[in-house]
Amino acid sequence: MTDQVVKDPGPYFEAHVFACTNRRPDGHKRGSCAERGSEKLREYMKARSKELGLEPRIRINSAGCLDRCELGPTLVIYPEGVWYTIHSPADIDEILQTHLVEGRRVERLMLQPDQKELRPEQRG
Repeated sequence: MTDQVVKDPGPYFEAHVFACTNRRPDGHKRGSCAERGSEKLREYMKARSKELGLEPRIRINSAGCLDRCELGPTLVIYPEGVWYTIHSPADIDEILQTHLVEGRRVERLMLQPDQKELRPEQRG
C-alpha cells in the first residue's frame, strides 16, 4: 500500500455568497435578517449579479441563521470568509463591484470577527 496524496478538486465556483434570510418570530430580542429586508436584498443581489455577468462563476445563496443577527442583514463571501452588513441595493452594488469584480474590500460594510454592534457608518 502506498501513501498517495490526493489533491482536492478545483472549486466549482470562484466565490460563494451566503446571504442570511433567516426569519424569527416578530418581537424576538435578537431580531432577524429577514425582518430587516434581507430576502429582497438577496433577490436584488442575485438579479444584479446575473446582469453583471458574474454567474455562473459566482453563486448567490440564501442561508439560514448565520448567528450575527444584531448586525444584519448579513452576508459572508467564501472562499475569503469576509462578512458584510447590507442595508440597501447601493450596498449590494458596491460589494458586487468592489469585492467580486475588482477583488478589493468594502471596508465600511465589513464586519470584524469580534464585532457585536454596528458602527455609525454601517447603519442603514
